[in-house]
Amino acid sequence: MTDSIDQAHQDRLKRLQYRAWHRGTREADYMIGGFFDAFHAGWSEEELVWFEKLIDEEDVDILGWALGSLSTPPEYEGAMMAALKKLDYVDIPR
Repeated sequence: MTDSIDQAHQDRLKRLQYRAWHRGTREADYMIGGFFDAFHAGWSEEELVWFEKLIDEEDVDILGWALGSLSTPPEYEGAMMAALKKLDYVDIPR
């Protein structure tokens, strides 16, 4: 049972990573994908759910919230959005 739970969790992370890095714009790929790569290993279940919900949003909105050019909706405020707003470097794959 534990192996299937571990595999299901790994599959979930792979799907999230793919969705984070394949947004449609390079800027969003780097910001959202880089954020995922940098922090996902330490996320709780609640934080994973938050991220899954966030990546259903439009790139222009996510980028606006992260950059502070748009007001962040209440459902995305908190520590996770604060971390995204502080993101100042991502390792860009070559």
